[in-house]
Amino acid sequence: MYKEKHLSRSAFVPVRGLEYHFLEWQFGPLNPKLAPLVMWHGWMDVGASYQFMVDALSDGFLQGRRLLAPDWRGFGLTAMPPQTDNFWFADYLADLDTLLDALAPGQTVDLLGHSMGGNLVMAYAGIRPERLRRVVNLEGFGLAASRPSQAPGRYAKWMDELKAMRAGEVAFKSYDSADGVAQRLIKTNPRLSADKAAWLAQRWAQPDAQGRWQILGHPAHKVTGALLYRWDEMAELWKRITAPVLAVEASDDSLSQWWKGSYTLADYHERLKLVPRARVAQVQDAGHMLHHDQPAELARQIEAFLTP
Repeated sequence: MYKEKHLSRSAFVPVRGLEYHFLEWQFGPLNPKLAPLVMWHGWMDVGASYQFMVDALSDGFLQGRRLLAPDWRGFGLTAMPPQTDNFWFADYLADLDTLLDALAPGQTVDLLGHSMGGNLVMAYAGIRPERLRRVVNLEGFGLAASRPSQAPGRYAKWMDELKAMRAGEVAFKSYDSADGVAQRLIKTNPRLSADKAAWLAQRWAQPDAQGRWQILGHPAHKVTGALLYRWDEMAELWKRITAPVLAVEASDDSLSQWWKGSYTLADYHERLKLVPRARVAQVQDAGHMLHHDQPAELARQIEAFLTP
């Protein structure tokens, strides 16, 4: 199994009625000139997912620095009330804001997000530009622009799925062992090595009272959001970002796989032109989970970008 180079501390902080779980790495006496690096994971992931990248960062970069990796609400060890039946995008933003107030009061921070976390980090950077020193967006592409005519069907789908959720018809698959979870991770991402999959499986899932391994994700995450993705609104947030932004892509084109031409990398690059200080970088031989596939190369690019 993978052996961590840098051990983290697991802790909780009250955030908007939830006990928010986060991992913290601190490297020697803190240097007040170094902004904390707060790293947010994507959908169906956990903060521990960044361990491989953290281990690849150089000692010189880490010295005096503080790194934080929270679990979003309803993922990892940030549990939700039993009656939860869906999630709202705006709640994640308020969680992020409240957590920064609790863990980095009065400080500007470096903010990093992957996938869903990247989308949220970009939105937050336009809402609270004064809070951020630099931003790293890992494959947080946003979604294809929606049309108002899609709203009736979207609301109907949301309500139908809420009924299914309350009827107990929405769930994530469980596994008979941690090895089963690891194999599931490798099936999703064939580049993930067996040792890393075995390590991650024990942070991505836990055994229940019957010994079945349950994914640490609330099933309500599978319920379609009620609101359409409004790119025109998101564009106004991106325009207000003042921090330098490093938008990192994997060499595998995830957008072509997901959207089949209805939303492309070229479209995303055009959107990035709205961000005053954004630049694009790429990680070769990597897919969407680039922080698992090429943690050393990703760490090198992030380190260069964040070094004062």
